Amino acid sequence: MMQLPKAAGVGLRTPHLDVVISERPVMPWFELLADNWLASGGLDSYVLAQISERYPIALHGVNLSLGSLDPLDFDYLGKIKALISKTGACHYSEHCSFSGVATLRTPDLLPMPYTQEACEHLCNRIQVVEDFLEQTILLENVSGYIECQQSTMTEGEFICQVVQQANCDLLLDVNNLYVNSVNHQFDPISYLQQLPINRIKEIHLAGFERKDGFLLDGHSSPVSNEVWALYKKALALTGPTPTLIEWDNNIPVWSVLMSERNKAQLLLETTPKVHA
Repeated sequence: MMQLPKAAGVGLRTPHLDVVISERPVMPWFELLADNWLASGGLDSYVLAQISERYPIALHGVNLSLGSLDPLDFDYLGKIKALISKTGACHYSEHCSFSGVATLRTPDLLPMPYTQEACEHLCNRIQVVEDFLEQTILLENVSGYIECQQSTMTEGEFICQVVQQANCDLLLDVNNLYVNSVNHQFDPISYLQQLPINRIKEIHLAGFERKDGFLLDGHSSPVSNEVWALYKKALALTGPTPTLIEWDNNIPVWSVLMSERNKAQLLLETTPKVHA
């Protein structure tokens, strides 16, 4: 399986499909939201072929609900596996979260309780998914606006243990990390330093919103100065790592998105790795 270039890419969304198909802009790679491309045939299939034939692709899922107590949806996973094959995707990522119970679903990704029991449950499900897909997946840290009283670990400790025990890789969302560090008052640098650095295969950057004293992971604005600074700290640990600009709401014109992407690329090229 191919690996993503160690360069900055963007999340490709519907408003920019025409630009990419017609103008073929120079771009090291794109990430696609897998759930938007699961239909077979039709215009989607044509567009998907045009993109995946020209660019390296990463697939990012939002609907697996890895941490749920509900049985895994193997029909859904079968569609994901087919999409990986169709696009030649370099990897597939999902979230360290759950999104509902039984028939109840939430519009957000809910954080896990940070306990040993939850860790073992999540690890078991990750291993089942990896066996089914026949590849290692990436697990992303999520923004969480609540904390579970039952937690016996910090978020960083939990993520670290899951990734090592499940033998999966890590998608480090720097914006999510910063949002949680402010909302839940912990040190993001200490969080970074305890992660299994060799497992970080992709980094996400996005913009947040401020509301009623909290930060919200809105994906609707430019990356903040605080997140750029934390990204530099992450790069100093990881070295050059495939990095994505996520912008899902209030999506700007292509040139604005490219400006954000170019900032990430410059930092990728100029931030020295600090050797421990």
